[in-house]
Amino acid sequence: MHSGLKSVLIVAVITLVLTTGYVNQGWTGFFAVFGVVVFFFLLHFTKVMRVLRIAANTPKGVISSAVMLNARLRPGMSMLQVVQQTRSLSVPQSPLDVQPEIHRWTDLGGAWVDCQFVNGKLVVWSLGRPETEAEAP
Repeated sequence: MHSGLKSVLIVAVITLVLTTGYVNQGWTGFFAVFGVVVFFFLLHFTKVMRVLRIAANTPKGVISSAVMLNARLRPGMSMLQVVQQTRSLSVPQSPLDVQPEIHRWTDLGGAWVDCQFVNGKLVVWSLGRPETEAEAP
């Protein structure tokens, strides 16, 4: 779903629920529903802040294992879910505000995962490994 349409839909549902609370219970119902809406907003905000706090303590773009990240990724994951998996912010590989956004995470062995996001959702990802030199006889 397009993010603009999703935002409008969320606002419409919140307005409908607040109106229903007011019509059924007056101002008491309105404020009860308003409290629930604020509660869910604060839950989401707390989750985002927890993920970012953990990511802030890790070097940018560094992960423990690119292979494990590659196995855990799924199409449609949000950037927040990917950052939660990696526990690290990415290194952008594409210009800012250009779709698709390409982000890279690299492990200590040199392997990397490039993730392509369109409208904040994971579409394609690829695992890359450093080329090893052929061993001399």
